[in-house]
Amino acid sequence: MKDESNNRKPGPNDPCWCGSGKKYKKCHHGNEAGVPQPAPRKDPLLLNTAERDAMRKACRVNAELMDYIRDYVKAGITTREIDTLIHQWTTSRGHIPATLGYRGFPASLCTSPNQVVCHGVPGDYRLKDGDIINLDLTTIVEGWHGDQSETLFVGPVSDEAVALTQCSFDCMWAAIDVIKPYSRVIEIGRAISAIAKARGFSVVKEYQGHGIGRVFHQKPHIPHFPDAYHGQQILEPGMCFTIEPMINAGTWKTVLDRRDNWTVYTADGRLSAQFEHTILMTETGPEVLTVTKRGPQRGHKFISPVAAA
Repeated sequence: MKDESNNRKPGPNDPCWCGSGKKYKKCHHGNEAGVPQPAPRKDPLLLNTAERDAMRKACRVNAELMDYIRDYVKAGITTREIDTLIHQWTTSRGHIPATLGYRGFPASLCTSPNQVVCHGVPGDYRLKDGDIINLDLTTIVEGWHGDQSETLFVGPVSDEAVALTQCSFDCMWAAIDVIKPYSRVIEIGRAISAIAKARGFSVVKEYQGHGIGRVFHQKPHIPHFPDAYHGQQILEPGMCFTIEPMINAGTWKTVLDRRDNWTVYTADGRLSAQFEHTILMTETGPEVLTVTKRGPQRGHKFISPVAAA
């Protein structure tokens, strides 16, 4: 309702008195007789208070799942057995593994060891000491998606594996720390690329972060390199998205396994590491929704486990 206590007519560029959020000249200017105006349309990418809380809940459940599965990542277990544990934990609590059946994907998580960059299909591969493996988990909770990944060590690993894993983790947090309300997406890619280049590693370009909410993958696109096209997207309060840099020891180029049309390898067969968090942009800055209680926290320094006596 129009505020009758202030008789000053709004200027053309003032907010309209009706509360639409539009400028006066684009709304009720010339329409003071009260002809009905169309209600402003809600941007589906901008979450309201209740929707933000729903995303927080989904991500909290997903973080609990990550904390559950980390104890099982040991030499001797197969990636299919990890998948079974993920499926049982998720469904027994009334939730849905988002990857299962998504565009035909056959499992409840992605398992990507060593030279696998992403989208690894669980199977007969048995983990052994010296492996690194990325577990990418997404859980649907009451219609909302929580999404994250971690790279874990299996027994003692090489110095290169430690350095690469540290780089991916640091790149993710640097990208989170550089953004604020109304930042452009390109700032994420700049932060990640600077760290990776300084440490002698490369950033995968073919696979990116993404918007998330009721839909698994949606806008905005989040490239992890300074992409001039998608990089111009503005990160508005209410947007939810992932930051998930895939960092390779050698070339950034990748190869898709045509046997399953999912598993992605480094083109040169060298190691790849990845970390991922789901981020909610709020009015005061980015809120990380998928922080675990038992996993690596901001500023964590990775070391190789000591070999068993």
